Amino acid sequence: MKLYQVDSFTTERFKGNPAGVCIVDSFPKTEIMQNIALEMNLSETAFVECKDAIFNLRYFTPTMEVPLCGHATLASAHILYKTGMIGKHEEFIFKAREADLKISIYDSWIKMNFPVYSICNIPVHKELNEILGINISEVYRSENNWLVALVNSEKELEKAAPDFSKLRHGKYGILIAVTAKSDNTDYDFVTRIFCDPESGITEDPVTGAANCILVPFWHLKTNLTKFKSKQISKRTGELKTELKGNTVNIMGQAKTVMTITLHD
Repeated sequence: MKLYQVDSFTTERFKGNPAGVCIVDSFPKTEIMQNIALEMNLSETAFVECKDAIFNLRYFTPTMEVPLCGHATLASAHILYKTGMIGKHEEFIFKAREADLKISIYDSWIKMNFPVYSICNIPVHKELNEILGINISEVYRSENNWLVALVNSEKELEKAAPDFSKLRHGKYGILIAVTAKSDNTDYDFVTRIFCDPESGITEDPVTGAANCILVPFWHLKTNLTKFKSKQISKRTGELKTELKGNTVNIMGQAKTVMTITLHD
C-alpha cells in the first residue's frame, strides 16, 4: 500500500496544510484506516477507493472519521492528476460521505465544488471571548454545527490564543472559524481555524471546508461572490473561492512532499 504526504493550499513544501493520501482498490477495514491516520499523525489522511471509474473518498483525523475535508480532497485530487490516474484536463467526482465533489483544473489551480451551509446570527458569549483571548464582534452558527466569529482587524486575529481545554465536548461546535477583513489588499479576508481538541486537532493550518460557511458569511457582508483569502496559521495558505448558488468553488494548489510504502 502506497501513501503520499501532500501540502495543500500552497506551492511550497512545509507550508499549507499537510494531508495523507492513500489510493486503494477497495477500502481496508475502518480500524486499519484509523490506525494509518494515527500513524501519519496529520490533521487528515484521505483514502481514495478507485472502482470502475468511481472515486469514493473517506477522511480520518488521528482520532476519528470525519464526513468532509477540503485540504485532504485537494491533496487526493493532486495525487490523481500527478500520477496520471486522471487526465490533466478531465473533470471527475469524488463521492464523500457528506457530498459529491466535482473536481477540475482551472489554470494551475485545482477547483473543488463543495456544498454551502446556511448560517444564522447568535449572541456573542463573553465566555467565548475569554476562551479565545480576543474580542469578537459577531458570531454565526452553521447548520453543520460550526461557528464563524468576526473580529475587527487582522492584528486582533493574530493575537488569538485559545484555551483549548475549554473548547472540548463541542459546546461551541466542532470548529470555530475566526475571521477578519485582510489588512493586505491582495486578500479579501483572513482566517484562523480552532477545533475541539477531541478531534485530534487544535488549530488547523488551512481549512478548505470552512469556506462552505466563510464564503456565504463574507457574501452577506460584502455582496461579493469571488474572494481570495489567506489562513494566517503558522504554516499559512492561500485559497480562491466563488459562491455559485448553493455551492462554493474552492480552489487551491498543492505540493507532494513524500511517498511512503506501508509494509505488512
